[in-house]
Amino acid sequence: MNLSKYLSKKQQLIELALETVLPAEVIKPSLLHKAMRYSVLSGGKRLRPILTLAAAECIGIRPETVINPALAIELLHTYTLIHDDLPCMDNDDTRRGKPTSHKVFGEANAILAGDALQALAFQLASQSPIEQARVVYELAVAAGSQGVVGGQVADIAASGTLSQHELEYIHQHKTADLFCAAIRMGAIAAGADKVQLQNLTIYGANLGRAFQIIDDILDDEDPDDKSCSCIGLYGIDGAKDIASILTNNAVEAIITFGETAEMLESIAYEMLERTF
Repeated sequence: MNLSKYLSKKQQLIELALETVLPAEVIKPSLLHKAMRYSVLSGGKRLRPILTLAAAECIGIRPETVINPALAIELLHTYTLIHDDLPCMDNDDTRRGKPTSHKVFGEANAILAGDALQALAFQLASQSPIEQARVVYELAVAAGSQGVVGGQVADIAASGTLSQHELEYIHQHKTADLFCAAIRMGAIAAGADKVQLQNLTIYGANLGRAFQIIDDILDDEDPDDKSCSCIGLYGIDGAKDIASILTNNAVEAIITFGETAEMLESIAYEMLERTF
């Protein structure tokens, strides 16, 4: 199966599962459930849950077995997007070509929809086929003050041209931590041994950092506003070089898995090639 067909198949699996686990709009409180479904089902590549499924495949487990951890990572990701878009944060009016949640449902309901999605994410993580406590732990660490929330705080506080340390901190915690958690949750739920988990962790950490650098390159539309982007620190060519190095590091970490890691390798290179 080529990568395009693989991604399409996994996206369909995830979309159907999300439709099922999200409360129906007719269930009270209906407005809250409508807001939750609006943000989750508004599109997206579903890359993080696909990585969860692909990690399980590396261990030799059918991806459907770890669908709940995969859905958990996507719901947590959506919660972060809802809150990130709020006027008190990035103040964005659109997300994936549609009005953001607070524009449609109001700020209070958007905040509560994000809160509810976070709670549902942990509910699903606790329904992992094995190692439920470890899977929940991974999600909690990635979501907390030393994970996504910490990265968001640093991003909000950032001003002027950032140092390399400051920029790497934001990239690691705002983006890479959730990628790494997606991979680790899939591997743990599939019964990975210590060495397998270590190699997949290296893959996830490098992939997540490369992903954020690539996003900075793709978002480089304003030549006068590079203060909080890696472009301001490294320049376009330097950023591309770093993304290439990180991608190669990610792929090298999973060589020992052989053919079972083929899709993880393809995903890494596909992400890199969309920039240049």
